[in-house]
Amino acid sequence: MMSCVCGSGRAVGACCGRWEAGVPAPTADALLRSRYSADVRGDVDYLHATWHASTRPDAASLAPDPATRWLGLEVKRAVEDGDTAIVEFVARFKVGGAPAVRLHETSRFVREDGRWFYVDGTFR
Repeated sequence: MMSCVCGSGRAVGACCGRWEAGVPAPTADALLRSRYSADVRGDVDYLHATWHASTRPDAASLAPDPATRWLGLEVKRAVEDGDTAIVEFVARFKVGGAPAVRLHETSRFVREDGRWFYVDGTFR
């Protein structure tokens, strides 16, 4: 059994793999984790599709840097209020031989027609 890279401890097929295969993520936290998983795998199409249309960049700008190696994800908190949510997380990564970097963000999400979308985030 291969564990999901999002840090849940579950198998990929029982975790982010379901959402990446097209099943709507049930929570903003699940969507964030699946987006991290997509970043690790370089799945630009999934990242683009799960970004809210009002803030979505062009897909070409989401192309992964092949020198980036993702090291882990820690979700600090996830709060849903109806069809909006915030998820605070820390993702660690390295680019080439540089020291590891911590990306600490509080992300905003919105649910439309039963699907969660990433809107934007504030870096800490």
